[in-house]
Amino acid sequence: MFKTLDDLISDRHGLAGKPVLVREDLNVPIHEGQVSDDTRLRSAMPTLAELADHGAKVLVLAHFGRPNGKVDPEFTLRPIAEALGEVMGRHVGFLASPDRHAIDVLEPGSITVLENSRYYPGEEKNDPVLTKQIASLGDFYVNDAFSAAHRAHVTTEGLAHLLPAFAGRAMEAELKALEAALGKPEHPVAAVVGGAKVSTKLDVLTHLVGKVDHLIIGGGMANTFLAARGVDVGKSLCEHDLADTANAILDAADKANCIVHLPYDVVVAKEFGANVPCHTANVHEVAADEMILDIGASAVEALSDVLKTCRTLVWNGPLGAFEYPPFDTATVALARTAAALTREGTLVSVAGGGDTVAALNHAGVADDFSFVSTAGGAFLEWMEGKVLPGVKALEA
Repeated sequence: MFKTLDDLISDRHGLAGKPVLVREDLNVPIHEGQVSDDTRLRSAMPTLAELADHGAKVLVLAHFGRPNGKVDPEFTLRPIAEALGEVMGRHVGFLASPDRHAIDVLEPGSITVLENSRYYPGEEKNDPVLTKQIASLGDFYVNDAFSAAHRAHVTTEGLAHLLPAFAGRAMEAELKALEAALGKPEHPVAAVVGGAKVSTKLDVLTHLVGKVDHLIIGGGMANTFLAARGVDVGKSLCEHDLADTANAILDAADKANCIVHLPYDVVVAKEFGANVPCHTANVHEVAADEMILDIGASAVEALSDVLKTCRTLVWNGPLGAFEYPPFDTATVALARTAAALTREGTLVSVAGGGDTVAALNHAGVADDFSFVSTAGGAFLEWMEGKVLPGVKALEA
């Protein structure tokens, strides 16, 4: 449905000396002037290196922070360009005010980062005039930033309509993984959805019950579903006002033959924090002054058995308050089961979302999943079944 670098590189005209606009996500954390997490820089490497090695003049488009359409030195991409060069082990240039003349004098095989796209007021408005201006800088457009694909901006969507458009290697890997997870997955399919509140994932849950065979609900949102079914959850985090919504989702799951798994034993404590006194209880035995902070061992064992019957897994959100041991136990245990099944080749496992990535890293299994997305908002909107403008433009 979309062209990749293979299509671009095999083009009979060749790439040598031609400017290629590449949208990457370089919105990395900076601490005291230094990049503190280079994950996104490393993700950009394969596409940038491959294009440069084929002689293209690689022009990197990216945003950083929220300068709100104004030139703000706090949000310049210059130090990030330097960090990208260090990660890649090759020179990466920087252009503060790009124009076609400045690009014409660049060497074939060079990599140059253009200044923050959000310095331009028209970027986030997908302004057609700005789109034409930026498109005039290149001959081809490559989108390698799935994490920004849910935004219809000039550099994420508009350029794909004016230039021959291709998916970069990171974008290609992401789209193939997502297609395998929910597009055309091998059944049975399980989804793990955790997090604090049902209200933040209503669309996700509503979409998934029609797509998966097993829906495993954890985190604080499980309390809302338990309460909707008449369980007293004590002083647990719970959106009691969403009881009707939770019941509607459960009813929809029944009609779609989707089995919803809620915990029947839980780990409870009277206070929230690391290593506080806690114990395991049946969900019907939670005291009025206790709060549910994790799923119990029996429930985890049952969920592990469920995963062993499945061929595909989509995971978003932890099962408990994993930042505070021992309430990380269930998340770690089920993640390790999923990782083992993936290593054995019986399960395709795709995970995404900030807390999810952190939880899988905490469990030491992120590298064992089939694919782990760092996209955040774009991954969540994909799980909601929404059309992502940046992806749709590539398909067109």
